[in-house]
Amino acid sequence: METIHKIGRRKTAVARVYVSTGSGKITVNQRELNDYFPTATLQYKVKQPFSLTNTEDAYDVKVNVYGGGITGQAEAVRLALSRAMCEVDGENRSVLKPEGLLTRDPRMVERKKYGQKKARKKFQFSKR
Repeated sequence: METIHKIGRRKTAVARVYVSTGSGKITVNQRELNDYFPTATLQYKVKQPFSLTNTEDAYDVKVNVYGGGITGQAEAVRLALSRAMCEVDGENRSVLKPEGLLTRDPRMVERKKYGQKKARKKFQFSKR
């Protein structure tokens, strides 16, 4: 199997994932997964497509991710890995789709409006 390249996005984070057969090593921006995503929750999110398809130690993953925050980046990586797992084996789609891992979350930050403090928050109103 040659390398599979997929892209995942979440908010303003963009993740490019390169999956190849190997021993289960995950590298994110030339760093170990545990170094880049320190909390167990984020590590779980990244590994979720592998745990659902029972392929934890079957593939080596190289990830380039930029933009957004750490949670958005983890979820962008998860989407890209889910897409890659579907290309590896079509049967994986029936496992990942009900969990919502193949859906691109469209929610973005609402823009700030002029004459207001934030997107919806206003400046304090003074009647007199």
